[in-house]
Amino acid sequence: MLRPTPGALTSRRLEERPASLPTELYVHGGHQPSRLSAMVFGPNGAELCTVATARDLQRLKALGAPIWLRVVGLSHPDQISTQLEGLGIPPLLLPPLLEVPQRPRVDSLDHALLVVLHRLATARDPAHLISSQVGLLLMPNLLVSFEEANKGDSFAEITAWLRSNASAVDQRDLDDILHYLIDDVLDGLFPILEQMANRLDELEEAALRRAKPRLLTMAFQHRSNVRRIRHQIWPLRHQIRKLLRQRQQLLGPEALAGFTDMAEQVELLFENCELLRHQCDGISQAYAATVSNRMNQVMKTLTIITSIFAPLTVIGGIYGMNFEHMPELHWRHGYAYALLLMALVATLQVWLLQRRGWFQDWTTPR
Repeated sequence: MLRPTPGALTSRRLEERPASLPTELYVHGGHQPSRLSAMVFGPNGAELCTVATARDLQRLKALGAPIWLRVVGLSHPDQISTQLEGLGIPPLLLPPLLEVPQRPRVDSLDHALLVVLHRLATARDPAHLISSQVGLLLMPNLLVSFEEANKGDSFAEITAWLRSNASAVDQRDLDDILHYLIDDVLDGLFPILEQMANRLDELEEAALRRAKPRLLTMAFQHRSNVRRIRHQIWPLRHQIRKLLRQRQQLLGPEALAGFTDMAEQVELLFENCELLRHQCDGISQAYAATVSNRMNQVMKTLTIITSIFAPLTVIGGIYGMNFEHMPELHWRHGYAYALLLMALVATLQVWLLQRRGWFQDWTTPR
């Protein structure tokens, strides 16, 4: 009998999806058609069966063997709930698994363990994230996985590994499989963060060489993606540690050790997100510094031009006056002398400014 904390199993939906919908959900109008399959761990090893009706589930349950039920596509939640009634799953556990999008969560009950995650991936544009929800439910002798979208087989690598191994008991423990499934979802974040870090390095170098507003826009987009990933990891930090302290009876020693490693993995992901967030701030600062240097170079150029032409303007203003008693006005070669004086003054100023390093362009990349 379930004795959840009041409000623990309420549906905690997100205001908006962590990222865009996968392509397959766009094709199916926002919901992929539901299909069920089951992996039964009998004495002869793992056997993958297709489930079409609730009667098929009852027949599999009657075998008394551990079952991993895989649900792909959440287009008909009522139909899925009806089919799962024969497995003895309390209806109270289904809304957090069938309603999307949900907040990431790890809820431990007396005879059940509920986990909700989001599988993140990148589109062709590495700055464009897509997400699909993955829900996991562990009960005695039963593991159910709910995937919002999946192009191919459900957890293909783990499925192939289970089917290729012999019927050793430690390979059929459902708590270990639960750990592998969660680990598979979290491992998908590391390539995304690595790709994002490489892209941010390129943006930072481009911002230092030649700052453009487009670079700042791309940096803000990556920062938004880092914030989304961080929001998916943040709830797992304390919830997994809380699960380890509770000593959930459904988890064996190996699964508890796996969840301990998972807690360290979540911490590592969170630290990487913090580093990437600081790197995004560094790009903004590099962009601001480059623009400031460029503006200083422009002001320096204008200052040089002004300082060169100011004495020439004084000379031209003096000899442009029309007073009667000005001896230079009657010089035969006064015009040439004035031009020569202006040229000498300008040359002297250019030489002095060049010795002081005023003509050096500090915005040129080294």
